[in-house]
Amino acid sequence: MFSYFPSWCLNIVVPVLIVFLITYYFCTLTFNKWEKLNVPYIKPIPLFGNFLTVALGIVHPVDFYRSIYYKLAGNKYGGIFQMRTPYLMIRDPGIINNVLIKDFSYFPDRGIYSDFSVNPLSNNLFFMNNPQWKVIRNKLSPAFTSGKLKLMYNQIKECGDELMKTIRNNLAENHNNEMEVRDVMGKYSTEVIGSCAFGLKLNAISDEKSAFRKYGKNLFRPSLRILLRELSLMISPVFLKIVKLKDFPAEAGEFFHSAFHETITYREKNNIVRNDFVQILMQARRDLVLNQNLPPNDKFTETQIVANAFVMFAAGFETVSTAMSFCLYELALKKHIQDRLREEIKSKMSKNNGVIDSEFLIDLNYLDMVLAETLRKYPPTFALFRKASQDYCVPNDSLIIEKGQKIIIPIYSLHYDAKYFPDPEIFDPHRFSPEEKSKRQSGTYLPFGDGPRICIGKRFAELEMKLALVEILSKFEVEPCEKTEIPIKFSKQALIVMPENGIWLKFKQICS
Repeated sequence: MFSYFPSWCLNIVVPVLIVFLITYYFCTLTFNKWEKLNVPYIKPIPLFGNFLTVALGIVHPVDFYRSIYYKLAGNKYGGIFQMRTPYLMIRDPGIINNVLIKDFSYFPDRGIYSDFSVNPLSNNLFFMNNPQWKVIRNKLSPAFTSGKLKLMYNQIKECGDELMKTIRNNLAENHNNEMEVRDVMGKYSTEVIGSCAFGLKLNAISDEKSAFRKYGKNLFRPSLRILLRELSLMISPVFLKIVKLKDFPAEAGEFFHSAFHETITYREKNNIVRNDFVQILMQARRDLVLNQNLPPNDKFTETQIVANAFVMFAAGFETVSTAMSFCLYELALKKHIQDRLREEIKSKMSKNNGVIDSEFLIDLNYLDMVLAETLRKYPPTFALFRKASQDYCVPNDSLIIEKGQKIIIPIYSLHYDAKYFPDPEIFDPHRFSPEEKSKRQSGTYLPFGDGPRICIGKRFAELEMKLALVEILSKFEVEPCEKTEIPIKFSKQALIVMPENGIWLKFKQICS
């Protein structure tokens, strides 16, 4: 039959066909996994699995995971495929609690790949696997005790005062009193993390040319690099290793590596001691890098110490500034909630002689509810990821989660499940009253994660957010303006839940 085809045609068609068949086989080899295990799953397509719309940037991961979550309704878990890689999505809060807390020893790692030889700043607490993760977590945790947070309060308050000055100056220059709040909150959170964690005066709030602010904004800014990196990771970690795409922009990475290394080195040489995060890092350096009694396999590197300084900065400003901005957005749209919150602030300030201190902030119960509801509607990340380090028998179930299996816990989808949060699109702080919280099953509200890998800076972030919101709401009313986007749109290229077009609001000074 091949005699009908010219030889040159066969020389092209046959190799192409062979390559196609090998590629097809490789891409679909894993597609029978969930069927063999009798796990409900979403039918994949060759090459893309279930991620075609995400890979093409058509659908935001938030909407994608939410659609998968509802397709698996009625099941405790279900299977999906990221390209050819099988993932187990867990919907059941009981199993989620087991994975994150009770049986954490089976799932200590996130299972998120990063090539540390290409991305040395990613070799940090977030990406590290056990046992290194546990060692560095134990070293860094003392930086966020209640006592340490109290010592940091005055520094945060100074940043809050600077924020108020900047807002007033911006409004004086802008006669319509409109402001893009995410940018302003980003300057504030950058200054807070610089001052409290690293003992640095960054001038990020008042100086438009602040290098920390400039490079910090670039870390999470949607870009072609991020899209290509995510696509490469979906195809295979091996492919990502070949193309050597960086997790962060090269220029920004070099700046932060140099800045943090110089800070640590300067303080070591000059015997400077402060109650901040750098001091904890310096002790970790002495214990894990310079300690000659440690076995070689237990030692850390200088770069790993710097990488953990970097992750505290990166996580400490972007997620916090975005959460505060979303909170102000919701309060601008819900005047009755804003008024009630302001009344709580004013009432408790009068009892505290007008002083805003750390004890005062702890006592603002309605503000806690407002922030909790903000983080329900706008969690910093849309999902948690875990990887099984050994075979795990799911309690009261026939499923065995095999060693190496990757897991998705869909935070955003859980937060919008009407079973746990009725009318989930509505902003309602009452959901987090003590009475309502006691009715709700644990494992359904996870803005900071949970268990041993819960966000290490959770309480620091809450303190920082509460101070800024108290300062703003005690002096200004916030309202929507012509530029306010309703409903808000999320950036499809961002790695975190981020508004696509910023958050514009109007500020109206309260007459004292």
